[in-house]
Amino acid sequence: MKTYHLTTPISDDDIKDIRIGDIVYLNGSLTTCRDVAHRRLVEEHRPLPVNVTDRAILHAGPIIKDLGHDKYEMVAVGPTTSMRMEKFEEEFVKQTRVKLIVGKGGMGLGTERACKKYHALHLVYPAGNAVYAALHVNKIVDAQWKDLGMPETLWACEVKDFGPLIVSIDTNGDNLFEKNKVIFNERKEAEIKKINEQVKFIK
Repeated sequence: MKTYHLTTPISDDDIKDIRIGDIVYLNGSLTTCRDVAHRRLVEEHRPLPVNVTDRAILHAGPIIKDLGHDKYEMVAVGPTTSMRMEKFEEEFVKQTRVKLIVGKGGMGLGTERACKKYHALHLVYPAGNAVYAALHVNKIVDAQWKDLGMPETLWACEVKDFGPLIVSIDTNGDNLFEKNKVIFNERKEAEIKKINEQVKFIK
């Protein structure tokens, strides 16, 4: 396991050697982007009003303090379940050329293909740290699609040392969650066999 510090914009070379299980800390541009924003781009063919090319998105519905005069402060920004975006993510990556997709939990085959074909990473932010994460948001620089409400708005942020982010899908298309499922299932079957041997006298 290695630790990387990435600063946007991110190039293919910046992430080509990063592998599942590695740790990333992000500096630069990070935009929150959830279900409806994905749907608007992919299904409604509406251009994303924030440039995320060679940058990062975060599957999150943050809590924002409105300071007035188009000024905002991040209060909490915990990741939401990435799998909800799975049906959109491959096309989303193709259209936007985003480099880092940050969220909670694993993603599936479409995201694996996108990460491999378009040279991107999916990363997991540890759950339960929404307030801590907000401390690493230096500034909210833009807010788009505010008609969607606070959780679904595209909040474009400047972040510093945002992490730790655990790489769950790398540019080879390897998937940490899927590999771990195989390992854990093998361990489970071994334990079941052991238990069955110990309790086989029970009728």
